[in-house]
Amino acid sequence: MTPAAASSSARPTILPIEQGVRMLDEQAPLDLDCDVVIVGSGASGSVVACELAESGQRVLVLEEGPYLSAAALATMRPSESMRRGWREGGMTFALADGESPMINIMMGRCIGGSSLWTGGVCFRTPDEVLHEWAQGHGLSDLAPARMVPYFEDVERRSHVETVPVAMRSRSTALFAQGAERLGYAMTANERNTDGCCACARCNFGCPHHAKLSVDLTYLPRAIAAGARVLSDCRVESIDFSGEQATGVRGRMLLQEGADGLARRAFTVRARRVVLAAGAIHSAKLLLDSGLGDGLPALGHHLSVHPSLRVMARFDERVDGWNGALQSAHSLAFFHERLLLMSIFLPAGVLSATLPGIGLDHATRAALAPHMAVFGGMVHDDGGGRVHPTRSLRGLLGRIVSREPVLSYALSRRDRHAISGVLRVLCETYLAAGAREVFLPILSGLAHFGVRPGPYGGLDADQLRRLDFDRIPAHLFECASQHPLGTCRMGTHRDHAVVDDHGRVFGLRQLYVVDGGVLPTSLGINPQISIMAMATRLAWRMREARLPD
Repeated sequence: MTPAAASSSARPTILPIEQGVRMLDEQAPLDLDCDVVIVGSGASGSVVACELAESGQRVLVLEEGPYLSAAALATMRPSESMRRGWREGGMTFALADGESPMINIMMGRCIGGSSLWTGGVCFRTPDEVLHEWAQGHGLSDLAPARMVPYFEDVERRSHVETVPVAMRSRSTALFAQGAERLGYAMTANERNTDGCCACARCNFGCPHHAKLSVDLTYLPRAIAAGARVLSDCRVESIDFSGEQATGVRGRMLLQEGADGLARRAFTVRARRVVLAAGAIHSAKLLLDSGLGDGLPALGHHLSVHPSLRVMARFDERVDGWNGALQSAHSLAFFHERLLLMSIFLPAGVLSATLPGIGLDHATRAALAPHMAVFGGMVHDDGGGRVHPTRSLRGLLGRIVSREPVLSYALSRRDRHAISGVLRVLCETYLAAGAREVFLPILSGLAHFGVRPGPYGGLDADQLRRLDFDRIPAHLFECASQHPLGTCRMGTHRDHAVVDDHGRVFGLRQLYVVDGGVLPTSLGINPQISIMAMATRLAWRMREARLPD
């Protein structure tokens, strides 16, 4: 895997974004025009907006969610930041298709999108993945050497730096001790940060302007170059004249709350339409606009990097919230399609995930200071799907029309990889001296030949008796923050949705630039991959003449 380039020593200029983001109001013009309308203000949309605005094009960015400042985030509890800035309050799920877990898919819905809620981890796309895209998918321009300029540009603008060992939490340090005893290596993470104070709030919005999400880097530059950014605007359809996209339509939303109550309609006329709403919602918008029949791959091949975490109880106090949220990882099992990644949760969230009810749960929650946590994710085969909802009628149709229906089917080797990642996580913490480990399994373990201890965990002897492959997949507690692949890039509309310039097959001036265009799962955190691909597509858009 190619390492990230060394970051520049200078912090990117942070401009006052508050003056550049606004809502439409009841008196504002509801019939707008621009050169380029971009749907979505996250990692991909902000990059494209910045590049095109700085080239002199009139850019309008539409974001469904609200604007949340660092000052506002600093006052919010984790539950409130999720309610205000996560889509559906963080409660979007992909339904199990066959013997698979139900997967919680978390996505941002605010100015800056999911970049506000990541741990800031920055990986370049692994060379083996880029070789697969270039050779197996016929996308020769995505070969590793050709992608280097885009990675370097994003890393420089985002201030990618290495997390020092001193910033690791005790939770991560204990895992690293276990890894060393088992003979595999840990590597420091690289993140888009500057001035991090290790408050472990990354997944709930950095209150210190230390995580340089796109609302602090790319969007202010776009606004300074003349781009307009509107919050609380839900785009519902794309307009066409023949085979050419000519704009979008949607509704303004109420500013408060995550229920998205619609107000007045708006129309945007544009010479070019760019979808950057994320893999799930860009696919939904294309499906809702009636493009599913001509693009058989649309909405298919959804990969999510199924992720699981293991908690471990130690005799000593761990206080794992003291330290960087995600400071280290291991690629020792990448050949087995596994990535091990440090993670921690705020104490209140961690306690809520422990087993038990009432006094039983309270007893276990009191153990939170002694708990360590580490996670792992699977480089999956992309067995998910975004289903069209336009045919649904009545109450059900109204309920789901705002959010797509998702399904996910584990492949056989994905299921085997889940057993592998849980086994490695457990064995590593036990090697570090943990008294017991807590598994992300939504049912009693007695059915599988082991009886947990009084706190609900397993010791080394109990773990050795447990056959992970016997546990039904639907019992695993599984999550994802990495939906990819539903509008994948390729050479022909029979198996892809966009060409290597991001243009939707069969149509003119309609582009997709977000994680949906990535042809396969990555196996690593996708932030830099998405931004580098968006940079590549934006540079090509600058060269493509806008229609009269």
